Amino acid sequence: MTVLSAAMNDALQEQTSWQEALLKDFHRHPELSMREERTRDVIAAQLIKYGYEVHEIGGGVVGVLAGSKGGEGRTVLFRADIDGLPVQEASGLDYASTETQADGDGVEQPTMHACGHDFHITAGLGAAQLLAEHREDWSGTYIALFQPGEEKAAGARSMVAGGVVDAIPTPDVCLGQHVLTDPVAGRVAVTSGPVMSTAASARIVVHGAGSHGSMPHLGVDPVVLASAIVTRIQTLVARELSPADFGVVTVGSLQAGASANIIPDSATMLLNFRAYDEDILERLIEGARRMVRAECEAARSPHEPEIEIYDRYPLTTNDEAAADVVRDGFLAQFGQERVEEMSPVTASEDFSIVPDAFGAPYCYWGVGAYAERRETYPNHSPLWSPDLQPTLGVATEAAVTGALAHLRA
Repeated sequence: MTVLSAAMNDALQEQTSWQEALLKDFHRHPELSMREERTRDVIAAQLIKYGYEVHEIGGGVVGVLAGSKGGEGRTVLFRADIDGLPVQEASGLDYASTETQADGDGVEQPTMHACGHDFHITAGLGAAQLLAEHREDWSGTYIALFQPGEEKAAGARSMVAGGVVDAIPTPDVCLGQHVLTDPVAGRVAVTSGPVMSTAASARIVVHGAGSHGSMPHLGVDPVVLASAIVTRIQTLVARELSPADFGVVTVGSLQAGASANIIPDSATMLLNFRAYDEDILERLIEGARRMVRAECEAARSPHEPEIEIYDRYPLTTNDEAAADVVRDGFLAQFGQERVEEMSPVTASEDFSIVPDAFGAPYCYWGVGAYAERRETYPNHSPLWSPDLQPTLGVATEAAVTGALAHLRA
């Protein structure tokens, strides 16, 4: 027996057409983090049409709906993130984005839904409609939360700061999902414990003393200094972490100078740290501070380095009981052959900030995006191009199933 009633299963198939059209519209019109005005307006209009009580909070949209007994019973929150990325799309899809948008610094950027948030929005709206049109199948309260700014770790905090905890009922459990390259399309994956890494980024400026390229002895070369830091900092994982512990340190950007024969007076590096443990993340960050300062001293840098930590993501670690309820629901709805144990993903999420603000347990799972044996491209790639179906249908089905499994628990 499936979790969805026969009527809901039929309705799930019938709404495929409008969902596909809406997803393509979102994909053609992505918006950057914390600048998702059009996206927010479309979501709010859909929720109002379905009969939800709608709130716009902290750049996001929340819809609240009571079930068959006027809200009596459990309260379930399902979250979908809504922002795009500053990526020039090269997917070749006939609904590819050609949009640009000014970022927070006023720089015009190409924009793309290169992480699947267009699927997340559309599946979230599909689930919202199914639950609204079949209230007789459930009791309690359903909260559809659409969050901005996930890609900058800003949106969940913005909604909390905007008063989401006081504006809506307190959920008994919070749910979320992400389309991923693993498992394959048509399948879902869930587990308890860590599922997404904790992460932070750093902006590091090291200072030198400018000079003519032919007279390096009269200056302090920040390019050589930064290069030494890039090499040295890799030993944080290779030589300071146990092989049993996961950690990543990436130098994603190193910028200095503008001419071949001028030694510049500074170099700027952008770093990213990831771990499955908050203590290990702090060890990586503090180790980087130590190495940067030591290399600056060794290079005779005339000024202290500038080190700014930003874009901090919490560890996403699923509550065991919440994950067990979702898993049992998935097994009943999809069958054992389509439900997998989710391996921890090295990417990061700010999803858990909202349930933590409520003091609620949560479960976050994966939905397959690419058919078996098809060439796959990772999230954030300009070539990212999930199979429209069955990905969208399964994501919608998983959202409704996870919610109903808890509403009926």
